[in-house]
Amino acid sequence: MIPKSANGFSDRIMRKQKTAGSLGGERQSGKLTMLASLRLLCLLLVAGIGPALAQDAAAPAPVPTPDTDTLDPTPPGSLNAPSLPPLANPNSPATPAKELFARKPTPFPGPPHAIGSYADGCLAGAAPLPITGPAWQVMRLSRNRNWGHPSLIAFLERFAANAKKVGWNGLLIGDMSQPRGGPMISGHSSHQVGLDADIWFTPMPNHVQSREEREFNGAADMVAPDRLDVDPKVWTHERAELIRTAAQDPAIARIFVNAAIKKAMCREAGSDRAWLSKVRPWWGHAEHFHIRIGCPADSPECKPQPPPDAGDGCGHELDFWFKDSTLHPTPPLFPAKPKPPLTLAGLPAACKQIVTAP
Repeated sequence: MIPKSANGFSDRIMRKQKTAGSLGGERQSGKLTMLASLRLLCLLLVAGIGPALAQDAAAPAPVPTPDTDTLDPTPPGSLNAPSLPPLANPNSPATPAKELFARKPTPFPGPPHAIGSYADGCLAGAAPLPITGPAWQVMRLSRNRNWGHPSLIAFLERFAANAKKVGWNGLLIGDMSQPRGGPMISGHSSHQVGLDADIWFTPMPNHVQSREEREFNGAADMVAPDRLDVDPKVWTHERAELIRTAAQDPAIARIFVNAAIKKAMCREAGSDRAWLSKVRPWWGHAEHFHIRIGCPADSPECKPQPPPDAGDGCGHELDFWFKDSTLHPTPPLFPAKPKPPLTLAGLPAACKQIVTAP
């Protein structure tokens, strides 16, 4: 389909041709030279503009804006995930950092250090969260993303025990970090320094799940189809208490949830609302919530985020998320050009040593 701007341009060409033709009819007598000149001009215009119009017509159709409620559902895993092939030129400065970090199945040895920011960093001395604990189970084992700074591991173990006290059967843990942190080849722009973790809104079952269950069972979507509120058929107050329990832990810096979930929590919080400032609305996050702890004392190269804004975040701050222009944005005429992939040059210098070590 030719864009409107191109159609308008085409209309102007046709009007010029029509004008040229009418001039020729009206001034045929004694003005053949003028007519020939006009015809030649029109031919030149069409010849010059035609390729441009064809180029516009061949341009890709606009890509609809993704449904913000489904930006990050956890996809199924695999029972036999193939190994990534060797890189042709891993030492090239142009090699995407995510390709390097994805090919490191073990942590960088030594003391733990979170290096850089949550979305531009790496991790030394990572520890794995055991895949089955007294009150948690790790999902999607094939992704090998159950790694974190020991401070994150300690928080998750503590949070799982505290969640039991509010009636939650146990945590299903999604993505944490890769063994050496860094950018991932799929799923996240953050989770790079071992201080982030996704926790499903689906409670842990009463049995130890099989590998098949961990790879293929899905999480429940908490948000109503219109995305204006939670779905009352699946949302429960226990889920609000679960997030409250996490937010009240001093280690927590932020918790990301869907805006509809934040709205429900504002409604259910009661008079004790100080913890709500840590609960931040964000795209997706309808099937899980994303916890983020602050920079540990042993990691001077870790870059913390500024603290959340004061207040409970339940006023006009939420209005943006429920505007029709946010829920149903007008697709752009042409899709935005993808950003170039992050390379090692865009990460802290220490990350090169971490990812290139055996």
